[in-house]
Amino acid sequence: MTKFYTALFLIISTPIFAQNGYWQQRVNYVMDIDFDAAQHSFVGQQTLTYTNNSPDTLTRVFYHLYFNAFQQGSMMDVRSRTIADPDPRIGGRINDLKPDEIGYHTIQKLTQDGKKLNFLVEGTTAEVQLETPLLPGKSTTFEMDFKSQVPVQIRRSGRNNAEGIDYTLTQWYPKMAEYDRDGWHSEPYVAREFHGVFGSFEVNITIDSKYTLAGTGVVQNPEEVGHGYGSSSIASEKTTWKFKAENVHDFAWAADVEYVHSKTKLTNGTEIHFFHRNDTLINHNWERLIPFTEQLFNIMNDKFGVYPYEQFSVIQGGDGGMEYPMCTMISGTGSFGGLVSVTAHEAIHNWYYGVLANNEQKYPWMDEGFTTYAQNIVLDSLFKRKQVNPHQRSHRSYIAQALSGDEEPLSTGADYYETNRAYGSNVYSKGCVFLDQLSYIVGQETFDRAMLVYFNQWKFKHPTPQDFKRIVEKTANMELDWYFDAWIGTTKSIDYGIHTVTSDGKKTTLEIERIGTLAMPVEVIVQHEKGSSYIYIPLESMRGAKAAPTALKDHWTQALDWPWVYPHYKVVLDVPFDQIQSFQLNPFGKLADTDPSNDIFPATNISFPPNE
Repeated sequence: MTKFYTALFLIISTPIFAQNGYWQQRVNYVMDIDFDAAQHSFVGQQTLTYTNNSPDTLTRVFYHLYFNAFQQGSMMDVRSRTIADPDPRIGGRINDLKPDEIGYHTIQKLTQDGKKLNFLVEGTTAEVQLETPLLPGKSTTFEMDFKSQVPVQIRRSGRNNAEGIDYTLTQWYPKMAEYDRDGWHSEPYVAREFHGVFGSFEVNITIDSKYTLAGTGVVQNPEEVGHGYGSSSIASEKTTWKFKAENVHDFAWAADVEYVHSKTKLTNGTEIHFFHRNDTLINHNWERLIPFTEQLFNIMNDKFGVYPYEQFSVIQGGDGGMEYPMCTMISGTGSFGGLVSVTAHEAIHNWYYGVLANNEQKYPWMDEGFTTYAQNIVLDSLFKRKQVNPHQRSHRSYIAQALSGDEEPLSTGADYYETNRAYGSNVYSKGCVFLDQLSYIVGQETFDRAMLVYFNQWKFKHPTPQDFKRIVEKTANMELDWYFDAWIGTTKSIDYGIHTVTSDGKKTTLEIERIGTLAMPVEVIVQHEKGSSYIYIPLESMRGAKAAPTALKDHWTQALDWPWVYPHYKVVLDVPFDQIQSFQLNPFGKLADTDPSNDIFPATNISFPPNE
């Protein structure tokens, strides 16, 4: 009986324990790839050790087979031909591919701990029934033989892209789907965004010796491969490149016969590598890019958290810009400003997509919005713009979408937006504005501390909006449900206006009106004969208030809380009306007010305040 009760206790208590603590799965990939450039195909042997750290017993697993998207009739093909505003890079191109231009993964053999497995392939997903259920806390080893054909480059991955790069190999291998506290995430590859399991990768790629390779991880045999890594000691038709990466959730690489390889090293030891085609039209811009990339890493390390890997590679490849662990694939032509911008955006992704690896399918704005927010700050510094608010372009983009009538909630899944335009405006712009307004709510200095705490506490994990919210709440000592729930889960918008200004001769009363459906704390700047005054009106739901910015402490007045149901709020000033020059709401432009025309009284004679 003692054994029975002990077993019963374990069965009952294990799920309870799991609910109270964070866990995540773990993978260890070893892949040997033999690449046939003449046929644009490769065969692979993959050994995957998978550790089940969940409280659940797993009876099946799922693999992503991304290359299968590049076939006629795939979900990516159909979606791109039926959505109202198709991505011009895709359009109907997949439907027009010939048999030797499509992409595919064919699983030739799959075993679990030596035992053959049955599996079902549906589009870009393989469902695998386990021979032996995988218990909590246990590991198992999958061995797979597969063959793949590299598609003509259409979206992200493929061969012979528009700039002539031979191969961009991204989403290129059978990849284990993520299983987390929300269950399996085996979403088909329809258009965008990914989610992966953290672990280690040892990838050995045998390819024609004429190619230079670049990608995730660190080359383990530089003296053998040469190509800017060292002096090659092997003269043969094929060379094996050995890559290794630790604590990443994906692996990507590119290959070209004309790559120029250069590198630099930050003062903290991080190496940054650059790969681009040897083209006189772009070589100068790529040389100029090196110090700008050094600066952007230094800014990010200081303000948002230290990049944790020993290496990063900026690679000409893909079809615009796309992030992968420890590297990015970007377009290499165009203006220098554009090159810096795309490099900054995709490199910064390594902080949010790479290290803070939230589920991009479910919360794409946590990746794109956070990256855009940091990018705006970095570019403002790199180009010495010194803007009052470097996020104003994101504000304008979001407001235009909010006023269009086609806005969708930020909680919409990445592939489920009705239009590509709504997706882009939301996850990039509204996601960025979400952070800019959050810095307004809690105060910039507090927000900056929270961002560092968030990075350091959740790096190499999969945070959710709730995890981020709790970090900010604890740092700011505020309640923030009201903001997170409304901004993420609804399309409520912000609009405050000056309703009336009245005077009894000695005092002046400013009446502010909440016109929009989303309540926020409000700031007012009052210009008068003796200078400027700043009035801060907290929202009652915050259960707290931000501190006065250091530069404004001597001019800062905190008013009583504004309960969100009240449409009007009055501020009484001990200043005669004839001594007041102007009132202005939202003086720093950090609220995405959809109608700023009613924020100023009178409409002229406004002097803007210094940067917060």
